[in-house]
Amino acid sequence: MATEIKVPPLGESVTEGTVARWLKKVGDSVKIDETLIEFETDKVTVDVPSPTNGVLSEISAPEGTNVAVGGLLGVITEGAVDAKAAPAAVAPAAKVEAPKPAPAAASPAPAATSDLDRSGPAARKLVEENKLDAASIPATGKDGRLTKGDVLGAIEKGATAAPAAAAAAPVAPAREAGPREQRVKMTRLRQRIAQRLKEAQNTAAMLTTFNEVDMTAILAIREQYKEGFEKKHGVKLGFMSFFVKACIAGLKELPAVNAEISGDELIYKNYYDIGVAVGTENGLVVPVVRDADLMSFSDIEKQIGVYGKKARDGKLSMAELTGGTFTISNGGVYGSLMSTPILNTPQSGILGMHKTQKRPVAIGDKIEIRPMMYLALSYDHRVIDGREAVTFLVRVKDALEDPQRLLLDM
Repeated sequence: MATEIKVPPLGESVTEGTVARWLKKVGDSVKIDETLIEFETDKVTVDVPSPTNGVLSEISAPEGTNVAVGGLLGVITEGAVDAKAAPAAVAPAAKVEAPKPAPAAASPAPAATSDLDRSGPAARKLVEENKLDAASIPATGKDGRLTKGDVLGAIEKGATAAPAAAAAAPVAPAREAGPREQRVKMTRLRQRIAQRLKEAQNTAAMLTTFNEVDMTAILAIREQYKEGFEKKHGVKLGFMSFFVKACIAGLKELPAVNAEISGDELIYKNYYDIGVAVGTENGLVVPVVRDADLMSFSDIEKQIGVYGKKARDGKLSMAELTGGTFTISNGGVYGSLMSTPILNTPQSGILGMHKTQKRPVAIGDKIEIRPMMYLALSYDHRVIDGREAVTFLVRVKDALEDPQRLLLDM
């Protein structure tokens, strides 16, 4: 009996992905729930498990292939395969790959020309809805396949520089790599990051305001209670729980910072799902701490710790990465002293933390050395007025410099 391996549901708004790596080859024995494929989407890499015990008899989608949700990846034949049957079982995988050299050989010069018929359904739908010429869109998918990101990029260029389309054409073909250069295809995650960042710049009226916070009080609390906190809760007392709580206090007072634009309306959110940016080898991901206002300091630290480990292992789920009402990004862990973070659309605000560094500051009529951190709030000026942005950042600063406010909900 044959069992099909199909692309599982990938979460809201994700319609397709790319086969990044097969962990088994045709003829290999597999066990139920054993990971067979690393399947890369715009947001995360998903492990596709075996639906049954048996032998991998067919690979329908080789590595690099774009496949829609529910699409066929391969076939498992239940039971064992003897030595004579195994070579025959390899044939289907070979047949899948056999036609591929032809398109590549036929189109060395027009590398930007795409093959719409073999592209994913999301890309085809966007091309049809926007009445685009698929042949004129540079394709980054394997063997000339058009990806959703390719089409969105073409739409973006058309919307912002339609009259210059002819002039932009020479930029499309990829240049040859030099003798001391290495060409590496962007992962879907990296492509998605690039798309989202550019989207934020193109759609939001983005502005950044700055302030600085004296970290003396927080450092003193951590030093005083770090051992007892870790002993009781099993997690270290970090900076992030203080910043999450401080931001929530500011969001409650200034709800516009927690809002978003939807068409010609503003949506004000009466809940606080805080995204915490986490750097990985493949790029930046933003898992969301749900209902953070209802969580204790220890709960927040535990949740962030879990997300950090999952991010490093590539195990974050789609549900853990979607949504969010406000984001916090900590460039200080990499040594950044100041930056202007880019919005995580459709959110209207993002707080940038930075390196804590001792500096001379005026305290009353005296100069003292204090551990100081620059804060940056990037915000969408269409939603948030300058007064609201500055007031929010001052509230965050006040809460951090007097942490008792957070404990007393003031």
